[in-house]
Amino acid sequence: MTFALTKKDIIALNQQFDQGSLHNEASLDFAITYARQTSNWQKALAYLARAILLDHVFEEGNKRTAALLIKTYAEYEGHATFDDKVLEMVTKMILKKVTSIRKIEEMLHDAIR
Repeated sequence: MTFALTKKDIIALNQQFDQGSLHNEASLDFAITYARQTSNWQKALAYLARAILLDHVFEEGNKRTAALLIKTYAEYEGHATFDDKVLEMVTKMILKKVTSIRKIEEMLHDAIR
């Protein structure tokens, strides 16, 4: 199964917090392209979380958008999340500038039940 969300869907998630104004559209496009090339949904989510958090895809609300994306997509895949772990993951990714997709996948694994 390939990644199911579209760019429009991700912008709509940001619009729950802000206007959905893109700051780094190329990074979002790149992440979506890579997300669609893998059948591993957690790897797809890792690409998008990294783009949103580290490349500042949106003008505002990147942390909240990334957290909502993780929670929403995990639920779409039939899993629940530990909300405190998702918040911890988002914070850690930003503070430690975690860019490794493999490391982000490990962090996702800890945040999803």
